[in-house]
Amino acid sequence: MLEIAPDLSIPDEELTERFVRASGPGGQNVNKVATAVELRFDVAGSPSLPEPLRARLLARRDRRLTDEGVLVLNAQRFRTQDRNREDARDRLVAFIVAGLHVPKARVATKPTRASKQRRLDEKKRSGTIKRGRTVRTWD
Repeated sequence: MLEIAPDLSIPDEELTERFVRASGPGGQNVNKVATAVELRFDVAGSPSLPEPLRARLLARRDRRLTDEGVLVLNAQRFRTQDRNREDARDRLVAFIVAGLHVPKARVATKPTRASKQRRLDEKKRSGTIKRGRTVRTWD
């Protein structure tokens, strides 16, 4: 069971882990042992996620999400399978926790009449300053 929040957890049956050979350092061992982890989680089809959270996660423009709504995380930062597995699960938790935050709805506002007037006055002032910089050659 993967704990996300006190009221949200994902059973291990919903996670698919595949162990593959990692690239990078590791000496001769790197060619023999599959230490990298590819963790897959079906965001679109998971019964554990509430619908609003699922919608927020799927709406994110994340290259790790496939067109079918499956999140694919590759972890090969460490040399051992266990630490890479833990790293992939931690990153999955971070991804879901980021979706728990509900963005505040933006309230559309209009500029006040005074702020419009200040803007126009400032534009006139800077225009006059720029006009004063011109060099007159016809005098």
